[in-house]
Amino acid sequence: MSKFKLLWVWGVFGLMVGCARGSNGLPYDAWRLGLGAPDYMEVWIETADAVDVRDRVFKQAMSGVAAINTPKSLKGNPRGWPSYPGWGKGKYVYGAAVPRLIYVRWQSLVEPQTYEAYIVIPELIQQAMVKPEKAFCAADAKWITGYRKGVTVGLAPGGIAKVWISGPCVSPIEVARVQGEVVKEGPDGGRSGGNYALPLKPETKAYIEKYGVPYGSW
Repeated sequence: MSKFKLLWVWGVFGLMVGCARGSNGLPYDAWRLGLGAPDYMEVWIETADAVDVRDRVFKQAMSGVAAINTPKSLKGNPRGWPSYPGWGKGKYVYGAAVPRLIYVRWQSLVEPQTYEAYIVIPELIQQAMVKPEKAFCAADAKWITGYRKGVTVGLAPGGIAKVWISGPCVSPIEVARVQGEVVKEGPDGGRSGGNYALPLKPETKAYIEKYGVPYGSW
């Protein structure tokens, strides 16, 4: 084999390795599902399920408490959404390909009310989750090849679910704003006798008593 052909073969092989993906079709081990809520607007996640593009269902990919801030000074600001929402409290969905649908059922503890929402992940967003992007990390002043492998769902009173994808050192992309529906059976599918999962924190209770819930800001 000539030197030119040998170099060509190794070049093609290197390109194939660089583009290789695992059995789940991802260029990384797994994507992450995280959930959060505005300051003081406490929630309890009964379940967050994911359906990937291969129609596999991942039940309770996440559940429990969401990421939230409840400053004791009552100086937190629950109005609106941040420009950089963060990753939220969550888990990696191992074994899943990119998601096409996320279902969330949660208790909005400050109202209180139980909601559910179906969040469709468009094909363009699915593609963006596996597209590499050169990014500068200010924390260590290094350039990396980053991926938006995190799906963040923000949950707000009134049944609002706001969704982004993001990743380390890369800017977030807004996916959707979904209006959830009230779950008529109430918390825990009616099995809890109408009792919600957790009492409000003292800071949350104090904030709500003083300022109320800023409906319409999400």
